[in-house]
Amino acid sequence: MAGNGVERRLAAVLSMDVVGYSHLMALDEAGTLGRLMDLRSGIIDPLIERYSGRLVKLMGDGALVEYASVVDAVSCAMAIQKAVTTNQAGADENERIEFRIGINLGDIIVEGDDIYGDGVNVAARIEGLASPGGICISRTARDQVRDKLDVVLVDLGEIEVKNFPRPIRVFRVPVEPAATTTTTTTTSSSVPSSAPTLPEKPSIAVLPFDNMSGDLEQEYLADGIAEDLITALSKIRWFFVIARNSTFTYKGQAVDVTRVAEELGVRSVLEGSVRKSGNRVRITAQLIDATTGAHIWAERYDRELEDIFAVQDEVTQSIVSTIEPQLASSERQRAHRKPTDSLDAWACYQRSLWHLYQYRAEDNLEALNFLQRAINLDPDFASAHAGLAFTLYYHVILGFSQAPDDDLARGLDAGMTALRLDENDPFAYVALGRIYTAKGEHEAAIQSCERALALNPSYAAAHFGRAHSLWMWGRSEEAIHSHDEAMRLSPLDPLLWAFQASKAIALIPLGRYEEALDWARKAQRQPTSAIWAFMPEVCALGLLDRIKEAQAALERLRRLKPDVTCGFAFQVLPFSRSVDLEHFKRGLLVAGVPE
Repeated sequence: MAGNGVERRLAAVLSMDVVGYSHLMALDEAGTLGRLMDLRSGIIDPLIERYSGRLVKLMGDGALVEYASVVDAVSCAMAIQKAVTTNQAGADENERIEFRIGINLGDIIVEGDDIYGDGVNVAARIEGLASPGGICISRTARDQVRDKLDVVLVDLGEIEVKNFPRPIRVFRVPVEPAATTTTTTTTSSSVPSSAPTLPEKPSIAVLPFDNMSGDLEQEYLADGIAEDLITALSKIRWFFVIARNSTFTYKGQAVDVTRVAEELGVRSVLEGSVRKSGNRVRITAQLIDATTGAHIWAERYDRELEDIFAVQDEVTQSIVSTIEPQLASSERQRAHRKPTDSLDAWACYQRSLWHLYQYRAEDNLEALNFLQRAINLDPDFASAHAGLAFTLYYHVILGFSQAPDDDLARGLDAGMTALRLDENDPFAYVALGRIYTAKGEHEAAIQSCERALALNPSYAAAHFGRAHSLWMWGRSEEAIHSHDEAMRLSPLDPLLWAFQASKAIALIPLGRYEEALDWARKAQRQPTSAIWAFMPEVCALGLLDRIKEAQAALERLRRLKPDVTCGFAFQVLPFSRSVDLEHFKRGLLVAGVPE
């Protein structure tokens, strides 16, 4: 009880609502209410009771539930979503009920049977960020379940929400696949009876997409998307992708994804469906970790069906560019959890990337150590050499290196070695391009990144690397387009802060200071942002003559690099044109950055 007579307590709050409720009610009010009541009485209310929740109130299309335990709240949410998805799997598109769920651990105000306060408001805001059938939780909730539930949480970063004074750190909770996709098993006679050994690198099987329309034209679209995905994923050098002839033996069958994964010897399975309604087509896709049965990622694409091939190409590119970083993140987390003494070359490489993406000096050194260990275990492992070049680049530009020239020379040698070992590895070209950028050899850097894009057009890091050298070479307008392409292709990339910060710098030579300021601050809100998210803010404020704000920004920058100078900035930002260098320098000097 608070001193002012208001009762407060710490609680886990679950907020949920129906997706598209108004649309469902407009189509069939009585039917929608009936189906919703059936779900509540048959699934939702019993699960809330089983997990010790207190139903605070119903709100027409949603509910507010209080729990004493965050683990119970998240476990209940996962059980609800799985059961509802199973229940609604056979429903018509215009009748299907899906929920969004948000969970927060926070302080609540208790008034009678009702609850109020930020603890409730944050849960409601997070719920709105969840995908249909999905669950999002706050950072405070994540901290309570991280080591208690066997799920890999996906960090969505800090997100600004309506009517809330500060960004909220949000995590997505994978939801297990519906039982309708896993209870019936039919195996093809052409699938080998003995399960292959899982390969070291990420392995994936793309199952034929289901045609839910009964329209032969959509059968071609469904097959075309699956075939294009197999082709596109096969271009990613660090993926092990099962060939079409094997996965299409499951076409038209109800399959158990865990069994399929065992039969094909893969860790992940991608499945989906195509449904036509009028002149629109809905394509769904979900990526499942078959070793746990948990969803890694799921998405729905609604498109106008004017050009079937354009739709096929667009959706394929979107899926590939999204699941690559999702699988990469899953691999890094898996490697980070393994005991150090049991790591092979691949696991050492993944462990190094986990440390690299923390963007801290001590983690960068750990990344370098793990990469060297990977190379010692397998000297012909091209990606480990490329990773060494990439990490040395960040070691220099983030100001961690005590001998920048020596480290760049070492990075150049590592990048060249990676290409000698595998001349078709896009990552090797990107890593080498980053070294060229830091050395001021921008034409070579751009050519290297463009070679990577020729091998993998959806490679966001290559678009970013190209953009970075373009503005250093005085081609800022082109750079901005490349930055935007990188962010479109990989909106959850661990390098997102760098994409945004680099775009901020590219805007400064164009005199677009307010836009630069906005992008710099977006970069700062990313969970792993580093020094270069703060540098363009200082510069832009200086050029806008907002001196007090510029000085405050400089103090934030100095928390990351107390000895920051203009000299450091231009050692690692080698502008080709003196006019661009002087332009950027003027903003730093006005803010108080010493020469």
